[in-house]
Parts: sequence; C-alpha cells; structure tokens
Amino acid sequence: MVLESSSNMEPIAIADHSPVNTGARVAIIHYWLVGMRGGERVIESLCRIFPDADIYTHVVAKENLSAFLQGQSIKTTFIARLPRAKKMYQSYLPLMPLALEELDLSGYDLVISSEAGPAKGVIVPPGVPHICYCHSPMRYLWDQYHVYKAGAGRLTRLMMPFLAHSLREWDVTSAMRVDAFLANSNHVADRIEKYWRRPSAVVHPPVQVEEFSPVPERELGDFYLWAGELASYKRPDIAIDAFNRMGKKLIVIGGPDKEIKRYTKLAKDNITFLGKVSYEQLKSHMARCRALVFPGEEDFGIVPVEAMASGRPVIAFAKGGALDTVVHGKTGLLFEEQSADGLIAAVSELEKSRDLEISPKYCRSHSMKFNESAFQQGVIAATEKLGFFRKSMF
Repeated sequence: MVLESSSNMEPIAIADHSPVNTGARVAIIHYWLVGMRGGERVIESLCRIFPDADIYTHVVAKENLSAFLQGQSIKTTFIARLPRAKKMYQSYLPLMPLALEELDLSGYDLVISSEAGPAKGVIVPPGVPHICYCHSPMRYLWDQYHVYKAGAGRLTRLMMPFLAHSLREWDVTSAMRVDAFLANSNHVADRIEKYWRRPSAVVHPPVQVEEFSPVPERELGDFYLWAGELASYKRPDIAIDAFNRMGKKLIVIGGPDKEIKRYTKLAKDNITFLGKVSYEQLKSHMARCRALVFPGEEDFGIVPVEAMASGRPVIAFAKGGALDTVVHGKTGLLFEEQSADGLIAAVSELEKSRDLEISPKYCRSHSMKFNESAFQQGVIAATEKLGFFRKSMF
C-alpha cells in the first residue's frame, strides 16, 4: 500500500518492507535497546515507515538486537556512559528524566516516543508533533508498584517510596508534553486515562502473523502449550496447578533457567519444560498444540495472536490485552476467575462443548487484524491528524 504525501515529501510505502523516504527528519525515542521483545519490534516497524529516522535510547546492546536494528542510526543518552550501564541500566532510572531532557531534538520534523520505561519526557521544539506510542505506563510506578516493591531487595525497598514519588510527579508532568497518545490495547488506554488523564487512540502492535501457519489436523498433538517468560505476573503457577490436577499434557516454553528449576519442583510428570527454544520450534509447537493457555494479565500479549495465526485456539484470563485479541467462543475461551479452577473449567468447556464455533481458519483470519500493515496505518493516521501529512492522502 502506498500513501500519497504532501508535495515536498516522497510517497510512503506501508508494510511492504521496501525503503521509503518522507523527506522529513524523524526522531524515535525508546527507553532501552537491550534485547528483542515486543517494544523493539515496534521500533523496527516504525523504522520501516521512516527508514532514515534517528533512534535515541538510554542504553543499547547492539549484539542482542536484530540485524535490521543494528543497521539503524542509534544514539544514546548519557546513561550509556555510566558504569556497567548495559547490565545496570534500571538502577539509573532516577537519572533518566534528566537524560531525556538533555537531548537536543532541534531540526526534527516529527518525534515518536516509545514508552514502557522513560521515553516520552523529551523536550520537543515548538511546532514539532510528538506522538507517544505507549506499551504501558511504567507499571513499577503505578498499578504494580507494591508487587515490584515486595520483590525488591532490602535497600531498594527502602529507597523506592522516595524515588517513586518524584518519578510519578515527573511522569505525569511529562505526559503533558505529548501531542497525541497511541495505546497498544484498550487496557493500556484505560491506564493512560487513569494515571495521566490523557485520551489515547488504540493501535495494536505489529505481530509477525505471516510467519506462523496451521498444520493439517492429522499433525495436531495431544498437548496444551504455555509460552513466554516465566515471570510471576504471567501466572505460570496457575497453569501448573491446573494441569497437575487434570493430568493432561502441558508443554512449557520459556525461561530463565532459575525459574524452570523452581517450577519443575512443583510440576508432575505430565508437564514438560523445554526452556528457551528456537523460533522454528516455537512455531511448530504453536501449530500442533490443542490450545494455548494464557492465565496472566498482559498489556497486550503477542503470544495469543501468534497461536491464533497458527490456527490454534487460546484459553485466556478475561482481562488485559486478551480482551482485544481473543474472541470468546470463536478463537478461544475467556475465563473470569484467575485461578486453577477457572482454567480447569475453561479447558473442560473447550473439550466438551459442541456449541463453540472455533475453527483454525477463523483463528488465522482473525489474527491478520494484528499484522504489521494495520499497525503502520494506525501510526500514519495519527501523524496525519497532527498535520504531518495531508488529509487527502487517505
């Protein structure tokens, strides 16, 4: 798809991954670039819209980035020059507001910040649109503050009340510097309204759905799948408890090793931990599982979309981003009670109910709503509303 641009700009190609050039200077601000997760995939997609953009970040570990991002122009704040910044960057969180405000963004025509850690607080020249794509307001300052505090070390617990208080004040103040917010889900849009008192438009993040595909029915396995980082908020404990009680096969993909050891001690023989696997192995398990189980609450949740792109249903807790992605009774089931009992009831319903209209074809078709093209068109629409592109381009 090609969008017509204003007279002093070249055409913009959307989602065909070909080089494009708007003729404008664009700055993309991201909190830190130390690995390849959902936020970094968003940066990749933004750079496909604006390939000549400069990326600013607090710290970068290029060796952990995709070849595509390694080839982009990446500049860092002074945080990167502090001792052991690549490993200890989160310890420098109180300095990040200052680091952002010290960035000189003179000469840019558009600024896009990518926020889950400090990014949106840059000072943008007058007349330059600033769009913030928000993965989540910083959870360790807001709705998950007490969870993070409880899991922190003794010194951090002592410091958090003082540091978090001042960071919250800055976080709210810096939200007023943004011209338009884009939220990655309705769940995040609600939190933007709650904590920053700002409206936002929902633009779901790009998922590489085209890289996943269903398998013939004869190749389906007899196992359920849990995939992702074994973090407590993702609630792998619920999945393990439920499948211990049901005795059904569950394959768990993800690390780190320390958490695998901990959860292995809780699991019976019907639960297999594979740890971190290759992308090809992940796709194979996605396509062959009976269903993906997703008992946690996430801001968006890419894994359920990948499972649906593989033609498989999703059994998800009915809160957070899953409400945007899973269609109850058609691409999976949503359960209301975040507990092993709730998950067990949903698995039983999936296996026994004859009223469900779940099909691999519909699952895959629905997943295409979350492809890269949809994300890029949403971003372009936001920039147009701020006058960056002519309305006639649509």
